[in-house]
Amino acid sequence: MKDSPILPQARRFLGRRKRVLLKLGSWSLLESLQTFVGGYSVAKSLDQGFLAGRTGLGLLWLSLAAVAALAGGLATRGVFRGLADLVEPLRDGLVRRITSKSLADAVSGRATTADSAVVSRLTHQTEIARDSFAGLVLVARSFVFTTVGALAGLASLAPQLLLIVVPPLLLGLLLFTATLIPMAACQRNFLRADEALATQAGALAEGLRDVVACGARAQVADHTYELIENEARTARTLARWAAARTLALAVSGQLPVVLLLAATPWLLRQGLTAGTLVGALTYLMQSLLPALHTLMHALGAAGTRLLVVLDRLTAGTYPDPLTAVTTAESAGTRSAGDPRAPAVELSAVTFAYRPDAQPVLDRLTLTVAAGEHLTVVGPSGIGKSTLTALIAGLLTPDRGRIRVQGRPAVAGGPSGVRVLIPQQAYVFTGTLRENLLYLCPDGASATAVRHSAEAVGLGPLVQRLGGYDSPLDPAALSHGERQLVALARAHVSPAALILLDEATCHLDPAAEEQAEAAFAERPGTLIVVAHRISSAERADRILVLDGAHAAHGSHHELIERSPLYRDLVGQWHAEHI
Repeated sequence: MKDSPILPQARRFLGRRKRVLLKLGSWSLLESLQTFVGGYSVAKSLDQGFLAGRTGLGLLWLSLAAVAALAGGLATRGVFRGLADLVEPLRDGLVRRITSKSLADAVSGRATTADSAVVSRLTHQTEIARDSFAGLVLVARSFVFTTVGALAGLASLAPQLLLIVVPPLLLGLLLFTATLIPMAACQRNFLRADEALATQAGALAEGLRDVVACGARAQVADHTYELIENEARTARTLARWAAARTLALAVSGQLPVVLLLAATPWLLRQGLTAGTLVGALTYLMQSLLPALHTLMHALGAAGTRLLVVLDRLTAGTYPDPLTAVTTAESAGTRSAGDPRAPAVELSAVTFAYRPDAQPVLDRLTLTVAAGEHLTVVGPSGIGKSTLTALIAGLLTPDRGRIRVQGRPAVAGGPSGVRVLIPQQAYVFTGTLRENLLYLCPDGASATAVRHSAEAVGLGPLVQRLGGYDSPLDPAALSHGERQLVALARAHVSPAALILLDEATCHLDPAAEEQAEAAFAERPGTLIVVAHRISSAERADRILVLDGAHAAHGSHHELIERSPLYRDLVGQWHAEHI
């Protein structure tokens, strides 16, 4: 990791945020003052107050410590306010970096199938980086300023105390520092194992039907078990290194307490008072030891994890994630294809998730006219989501050709051409308006945003939140509400082709009908993977996938000539009687 570009990038990242760092330092200095006053007040309350028979003065000194504690609470509040200015730009830069690299790989042909390791990096590992960085900033500045306050307090009480506290403190910190490099190597191995397991899990979820059809269950199970065991072994290794942190903490944080107690007779002979000794214990037990424990836990876990994750996520030739500047090309500047061509053309498309697996789609030919409303139905696992991913360019066919508005379907195409809304709706922390304009590179008028929101049925949520500029917490939304936000986002986008892959599955039938009606009235082409057969009945045309063959036509035509479609209609009505 010595050749990693992390340190230069980190210096540039922090160098651009000197004002934020100064603000954090100012609030942290107030915390340091709280630490100093806490131990010093306890010592003086005993020596000058309670032990001298002056109870009022002793209470006054303790009151000063209480006031300092309140000031420390205000300082902590100020630190958290400034923390977002450091944390969120890092997370945004990492997401841009991973997305740019993944799309570039897909366009160049280096990625030909869905990459679950990319999903792990985009979700799990970016959140690790974000949370670890936030925790590290909080802990590191707290330890530095708490230690300064505690050592300054010990020196003010009696310089002899530093002879007892400082040597074991430094020795423990050196022992802990020696564990960081091997722990970082273990973290790297753990993340590699995590990515390998995520890739295997994603492939299994998408190709389970093929695994069963090819009789490969035993082989796949054995390989998956090996990956699980490998991840467990790396986790156990990390746990062993965590035990080394306990030794370092004992030396740096708990040994000074033992030495102070053992040296009490000598210190008393040196003229130290009982209040001074109690104040010193206060510094050690209430300030220095908790700060050390938090620092070692954060650096040993979050710190090494952050270093490894950033080292992995910043590898490559794409833009620096620690910058606040995006190099993504604006979708509005790209060619949107030939508007006179059919919206979608599939010519003898064949796709399988593995070379030796049964094709999910086999020589499928389909033309979707501009402005048409097509619904795709079929049994679970038959390839409906695969079809939408192929049209969106997220997957590449093994054979055949796919065109969208006369141009090849590739990942990273302009949002003005097509938008895919999957079953799991993506909603991010921000305002509701920011979420709705996510697919509008050139923005949209307030009237257009309001029209789309009301058209798909988002109005009640807008009222509950308090308007379009109200903050949106994804965790506070139901699955159905998140789907409505994603649907309104697609509706207001400039996309000429909308792909809804069970994007209304968490809505009730009436809400689903309203949303689909809004898209049917919207200019452009609509392809819907149906969650309910009622969606098919509203479509201009229906595509029935059954693996070996595909049939298409209107609802009444397919009732007459497609046994599978008749079965699907019958099953759906039987389940909802």
